[in-house]
Amino acid sequence: MGIEIEHKYLVKDDSYRAIASSVSEIQQGFLSRDPERTVRVRIKDRQGFITIKGKGDGAAHPEFEYEVPLDDAMQMLSLCEPPVIRKTRYIVMHDGNRWEIDEFHGDLHGLVIAELEVPSEDYRFTLPPFVGTEVTGDKRYYNSQLGVAQ
Repeated sequence: MGIEIEHKYLVKDDSYRAIASSVSEIQQGFLSRDPERTVRVRIKDRQGFITIKGKGDGAAHPEFEYEVPLDDAMQMLSLCEPPVIRKTRYIVMHDGNRWEIDEFHGDLHGLVIAELEVPSEDYRFTLPPFVGTEVTGDKRYYNSQLGVAQ
């Protein structure tokens, strides 16, 4: 079983853009938003993925991700519950760690979230200067809940 341990932060400025090592365009939707188990379909740079996430405890939760054919992913996206999320992802290396910074588009324009996956819950890391308030564990910032009427 895969376990993802992830920390999330709101981003306070766009200085990450100048130091990003790569940029990707992402579309993603959810076949299930059940808090016990979400099922996400994602297209990232013309590659398709399906991801199943279980309910976690704090920053850790079970996660399984598999590549699927692009045509299948496009068809699955059409089956997803609205909204389908569009975002631009920037990768930034900071102090030996790989940060993912997502700029959301459409109705979520203006929302920017930085995420860091870590190998253990007690892993120590430093925050890059563009990182602001921590929102790890705040359900309002789960991708499965973004853009969904609460």
